[in-house]
Amino acid sequence: MPRKPADVLREDRIRLTHMLQAAQRVERYCTGLDRAALEADEMRLLAVVKSIEVIGEASTKVSDATCNRVMGVDWRGVRRMRNRLIHGYDTIDAARVWDAVEIDVPPLIAALSTALASWPPDQPLA
Repeated sequence: MPRKPADVLREDRIRLTHMLQAAQRVERYCTGLDRAALEADEMRLLAVVKSIEVIGEASTKVSDATCNRVMGVDWRGVRRMRNRLIHGYDTIDAARVWDAVEIDVPPLIAALSTALASWPPDQPLA
């Protein structure tokens, strides 16, 4: 049975919120660190990797309509990063993870924050 548009919008808002929360965790976990410090702290590195995986997984559940409306998110890049981390579970490229922390996460937080702030509950993004 097809989902109702209101259900899709509600689910999209939930997924965008999950993405934002995970991105904010990445930012929080890495505050005050440099790449070497993150790489040396296995527990923190794995927490960051898991949060990036959550961002990517949640992004796969967002409708195409919402993806087209939320500007500033590299949807394909987010999903590719998730796939690299999940399928390359036996090796973690700390340099690539750090690049995501420094380059990808800040604009993602900004884009998701803007989208969610302007999106009333159960309404489509304008």
